[in-house]
Amino acid sequence: MSSEETAPAENPAMVEELTAQIANLGTSISDAKKANQPKEEWDPLLQQMLALKVQYKELTGKDFGQPKQQEENEPKKPKGENNEEATDKNKEKRAKKAAEKAAKEEKKRKQREEREAREREKLEKLASAADKESHLFGDSPMVQSANKSEGGVNRWTKIGDLAEDMEGQTVLVRGHLHTSRGVGKGAFVLLRSSLFTVQCVAFESADIPPAMIKYMTNVPVESIIDVCGILTIPEKPVEGATQSNVEIQVKSYHCVHKATAPMPFQMEDACRPDTVRESDVGAYDHEANKSDSEGGRVGQETRLDHRWIDLRTPANQSIFRVQSMVCTLFREYLLSQDFVEIHTPKLLSGASEGGADVFTLDYFGKPACLSMSPQLHKQMAAACGGFERVFEIGPVFRAENSNTRRHLCEFTGLDLEMAIMEHYDEVLDVIGDLFVYMFDGLKERCGRELERVREQHGFEDLEYLRKTLKIDYATGCKLLREAGVAQDDYDDLSTENEKKLGDIVKEKYKTDFFIMDKYPLAVRPFYTMPDPNVSIENFHRTAFSLICCPIVTDAT
Repeated sequence: MSSEETAPAENPAMVEELTAQIANLGTSISDAKKANQPKEEWDPLLQQMLALKVQYKELTGKDFGQPKQQEENEPKKPKGENNEEATDKNKEKRAKKAAEKAAKEEKKRKQREEREAREREKLEKLASAADKESHLFGDSPMVQSANKSEGGVNRWTKIGDLAEDMEGQTVLVRGHLHTSRGVGKGAFVLLRSSLFTVQCVAFESADIPPAMIKYMTNVPVESIIDVCGILTIPEKPVEGATQSNVEIQVKSYHCVHKATAPMPFQMEDACRPDTVRESDVGAYDHEANKSDSEGGRVGQETRLDHRWIDLRTPANQSIFRVQSMVCTLFREYLLSQDFVEIHTPKLLSGASEGGADVFTLDYFGKPACLSMSPQLHKQMAAACGGFERVFEIGPVFRAENSNTRRHLCEFTGLDLEMAIMEHYDEVLDVIGDLFVYMFDGLKERCGRELERVREQHGFEDLEYLRKTLKIDYATGCKLLREAGVAQDDYDDLSTENEKKLGDIVKEKYKTDFFIMDKYPLAVRPFYTMPDPNVSIENFHRTAFSLICCPIVTDAT
């Protein structure tokens, strides 16, 4: 049988594709080496290239890059005018060079095969070690609810519950891999769950094989990890961990879900404190705290493009928990004051407040709009429907194309409505006590969350009085004028002046929160009740604002 009959059948298209893939991988590996990247980063590319070369050899019957052999019985003719046969001496030289070249190629081939064999052996050893020591480390099978352990979910301890009084206990925790680093023959990893982080450490020993240390340091960040180990107290508090007075001596380390895609940004960068505090008034400053590759800072646009990752930061986790608690406290207090929670329609046939822009839509051939306030339905229920006191927590939609802190197209509104027995001060008393209840509740129930927010977005503690301060509009204008700020009793307050008034009241009365009422007629809507105790020349409305610097909420 001839060599042509035994050679593998070539597929030119496949050979060309393999050649291009191998060349691209070779370029990537070369670039990585030039950039002095550690071998761990480009080694997967090398393994992929070696595997492609094996496919190339199986397909073509020769090694990738092997020079084409001259056809047999066609010796290269020497140069010369008459193309005469070369001398015996030249033939010997050429034969010697050809033999040396063939020897070099053979040596390279053997070295390549040995290298490939070593890499295969290395991979087989790691796979074998992982199989033999799967109880110590490795990738966990997919959670498919196939089995239910005896302890169930109670087997896991929450990272936030780890404390010094648990020293010596064996704990099982689960969380995102925040950071990992190898130091000598040891591994240090920081595990994060919601607001809390804990350091886990492991060193080579009789119980911890070298392969386990390598595995721990090579798992991609943000993978979900199960760590089982003994809780100990370190000699010094662990910097960068919320559970700084404890750490876990790892006994087993398993990856529940491995992060496969590259991270758009590092979580460490997303958790860095703000360098600039944005203004409390006016339009948003898009330049403040923008992305900075040198400082490792993540800008707002990058965060919003990858919101599901940005939500993992302790500050954002805390903001959502504080928001949830605000609604809980709002609901708790009003229920205790005999309010009834209602749920009003959000698809309406017309605007609920005149003069405001609404989002319009087609409702089965009829014009409709999204609700921009539950005002009419609240009044219908409280004053006309006999409920007397109602409240709602729900979405509000306003088509206000303004990029300021006072304009939102969509937000969650906390609304209340109540019947008045004889004087609107009854409403002010309820609202004042409501906010004090909410402020107290946040301090008592969200202390840890507020600290996580403060670490990234610094703020001062809120000051407020047990009995909410109430001043009228004229007094507020007078305070501004006394501080050198131009403000007439019958002109509306600008956003900047509201902020200045808040600072003045804070300095004078030691409170960030106060109520201001008796606004002049010219700056209030038509439906506000007139004040019967003021002459027509100085006509006022019994409207009021809740001012909690820098937050202002209007009400009537």
